[in-house]
Amino acid sequence: MRANILNNIEKARSMRGYSQEQVARALGISRPTYVNIESGKKELTISQAKALSSMLCIRLEDLYGTNSEDSLFFDVIASTEKYKQIILNSLKHGADSDGRITKTKLAKLVYLADFLWYYRNSSPLSGMTYRKLPQGPVADVYFRALDELEDAGVVVREPKGNAFMYSLVEKEAPVNRLSERELDLIIRVGQAWQGKPTAEVVDFTHRQLPWQVCRDGEAIPYSLITQEEPENVYGAIEF
Repeated sequence: MRANILNNIEKARSMRGYSQEQVARALGISRPTYVNIESGKKELTISQAKALSSMLCIRLEDLYGTNSEDSLFFDVIASTEKYKQIILNSLKHGADSDGRITKTKLAKLVYLADFLWYYRNSSPLSGMTYRKLPQGPVADVYFRALDELEDAGVVVREPKGNAFMYSLVEKEAPVNRLSERELDLIIRVGQAWQGKPTAEVVDFTHRQLPWQVCRDGEAIPYSLITQEEPENVYGAIEF
């Protein structure tokens, strides 16, 4: 197997936060077999390559191609900016009537939009790595992104009991990095959960397969959501 695909597999896996055991489990092979693939001692089959590209959220041609700044999984800045717009539009459309939303509920709306998009399109909305945390799946970059948005004066944070509430400074949220279909899905997710308690959306994400089958702190493969029953993916969201 060519050195560039081995480097791409290992780098993409590390960037997504997946262990070799997780990837092996997703491919339906043993960890030693996967280690042999990553080290070049065993060939990667076409079906395994397709499964890897889906799990690692990179194009198949990028998996086989040379390391390049043009590869999707190297465009970190653009991905982060898009992720921030997902956060801001989830806040705008999922906040309560007073324009505020808890930090935890906002994280859940972003997760639901991201994984619902994958469920419908076989690709993630943001491509960020999510982990199993006590309050549900959360992207690694979520807390830093919120801090940066607050520092930039785009959102305001206010304490409320043991929680933090967030609201937009301006009425509108940027959408230039989102397609019309992506924005429509974010709006539908937000509106479906608008006015509902944080605990309710947390419980919903806890019932989903991605949170249930992963270990605490483990990265969650997007592909797990495709094994879930539709009612446990959509909830009250209608299309």
